[in-house]
Amino acid sequence: MLGLGLSGVCLASDDLKIATIDMQKALQTVELGKKAKSQLEKEFNNKKKELQAEEESIKKLTKTFKDQTLVLSDEAKAKKQGELQERIMKFQELTARSQSEIQQKERDLTQPIIVKLRAIISDTAKKKAYSLVLEKNENTVLYSNDKDDITGEVISTFDKQAKGEKSSVEST
Repeated sequence: MLGLGLSGVCLASDDLKIATIDMQKALQTVELGKKAKSQLEKEFNNKKKELQAEEESIKKLTKTFKDQTLVLSDEAKAKKQGELQERIMKFQELTARSQSEIQQKERDLTQPIIVKLRAIISDTAKKKAYSLVLEKNENTVLYSNDKDDITGEVISTFDKQAKGEKSSVEST
């Protein structure tokens, strides 16, 4: 009885055609993805410079405070220490806000690309009669046959469509 049940599963699986896609690779390889990454890196580096400058300033203030502790009155020490703590807290808030802004910007830039990639994946899967498309990364797909990886085709289609949209916008 068990053998018959398994053979039915094997027959059904003959109709099952599975493809894989490396979404991260596709996102980073399409031209719009490269532009988004470049823009994000530029913004990240600007924020990083700003944060590094503030961090250096805080380090100098801390050193100055430590150097002056022996000559300052208790009241002056407390005041300086309070100012320093406030500056450190503002720096931490600025760091957290900057990280959040960069993450939001990344979502804003990549979400439209992901939506288009998914539409192309769906069209490609339908054209090639795939039953299922799995995202290929080290945590989900341990092995797949290269012939069933549609990443390159999706990237190519995406860029062709993006160029078509760009030239139709430019011609109007």
